[in-house]
Amino acid sequence: MTALPIADRWFEIQRISDDITLLWEPHVVPLMRCNIWHVRGRDRDLFVDTGMGVASLREAAKHLLDKKVTAVATHTHNDHIGGHSEFECTLVHELEADCLCHPRDRGALLAKDFPPGALEKYASWGYPIEEGLITAIPYEGYNPSSYRVHDSVATEIVTEGDIVDLGNRHFEVFHLPGHSPGSIGLWEAATGTLFSGDAIYDGPLLDEIGGADIPTYVRTMKRLRDLPVQVVHAGHDPSFGRERLIELADAYLAKRG
Repeated sequence: MTALPIADRWFEIQRISDDITLLWEPHVVPLMRCNIWHVRGRDRDLFVDTGMGVASLREAAKHLLDKKVTAVATHTHNDHIGGHSEFECTLVHELEADCLCHPRDRGALLAKDFPPGALEKYASWGYPIEEGLITAIPYEGYNPSSYRVHDSVATEIVTEGDIVDLGNRHFEVFHLPGHSPGSIGLWEAATGTLFSGDAIYDGPLLDEIGGADIPTYVRTMKRLRDLPVQVVHAGHDPSFGRERLIELADAYLAKRG
């Protein structure tokens, strides 16, 4: 791999509303560039997913953190839990709690460290990768070969119908399997807001990876299609409204249903 430049900053940050801030890692390739959502509540805040963990999310977001914060894992793929080990309070579905505490895949950043056939597989999904998962390093002396996803605690284990209470905002846990067994979304009926993780996003949906199940994903997509959303804040790519949700669900169902 050629020498990588040093990033001016690792995270980009965009305020979406008074209560919601989006963070992302621009030097991570699109396949693994997770949306990290900070949701401000009266009594506690949430991080919905935490990115790759290449650099410190807590340090980058310290200006946002003035109270207890819970790191939510919409699922336990590396691009969504890399920063969870920085937080004392975490939330995960019961089917993936063990994967958060003891990740089975510790991850790799460089293409030379990927398993055989991985690059071809990623390209077939619409995510061509040349030399690795990052296009810069976070600081001088950083060694991409040292990257590993660390063990995290699991302090709040949830299942379908549980309520995540922020004091002034209340999110219902939706179990949305298909992409992974324990994928969840957070649904706020009062505002029509859904944090969907990778159950649905405006990009190529991955349903042929380890742990995915297409018939289950079809059932999840039918459920999502009927949801009266105002806005979906997804695990990747831009947010969207109900019309686009229906288009994405219909496209998936036409392909797999």
